[in-house]
Amino acid sequence: MSTRTVYVGAHVSAAGGVNNAPANAAAIGATAFALFTRNQRRWTAKPLDVETVSAFHEAMAQYGFTGDQVIPHASYLVNLGSPSEETREKSITGLADELSRTVELGLRWLNFHPGTSKGELTEDETLRRIADGMDRVLGQVEGGVLVLENTAGQGASMGRSISHLARILEYVREPDRVAVCIDTCHAFAAGYDIRTAPGWDALIAEVEREVGLDKLVALHLNDSTGELGSTKDRHRPIGEGEIGTAGFRAILEDSRVDGRPMVLETPEPERWAEEIALLKGFAGVAG
Repeated sequence: MSTRTVYVGAHVSAAGGVNNAPANAAAIGATAFALFTRNQRRWTAKPLDVETVSAFHEAMAQYGFTGDQVIPHASYLVNLGSPSEETREKSITGLADELSRTVELGLRWLNFHPGTSKGELTEDETLRRIADGMDRVLGQVEGGVLVLENTAGQGASMGRSISHLARILEYVREPDRVAVCIDTCHAFAAGYDIRTAPGWDALIAEVEREVGLDKLVALHLNDSTGELGSTKDRHRPIGEGEIGTAGFRAILEDSRVDGRPMVLETPEPERWAEEIALLKGFAGVAG
């Protein structure tokens, strides 16, 4: 088997406390995981207590995870591009709190969706509004990296193209504290044909050209219910959607993704162990 460093896992439950997430990941054979650091359906949450943070650190060590293998996901409520000042202010405050939690847990990255002005502003105005919101978040928190996730392109959502992410990186004041995450379902739904190795190579070439591979810190591995360019954010188990097995084999065979957490957000958690094993097999790694 290969000696590559390949981290594959899933977005696991943190029910009962974030300290439970490492065990939940280990139970399905994961070598990477994502989690919510607080209830993602609410704007506010109680601060993490010392005991929970300590228990999380202990569980990370117990199950052999490092910060390089974990990428928390911010609340889906966050919308830094919102035309509503109330929503935008809540988004900035909430994202800053989640970044603080990320740092407190000894982690580095916080993944989030860029947002949308719902068509009320121009594309460039919206991208600049998102970048400004990120600047404000980063100004409130010492440490941590905000990770922009590409989107499927529904409505007027920003992030449907790699160039959107690149322009936000251009506009932020601290680009060293910003990175990107590629979601395969979102990319396919936005029109990137990654069903074959050449298609995947084309996407990676665009990432390298527009933002740099050093800025690609994580991937979300999801098959797609919707067809190519459908703009539908509908995830399917690996190999059972429109992307298909060959597309994921091409991704996992690519050493350019090594050392980055690659996490499933597929809709049947009871099958995650099976999917993780399949993806590890594509990469030629054991365990």
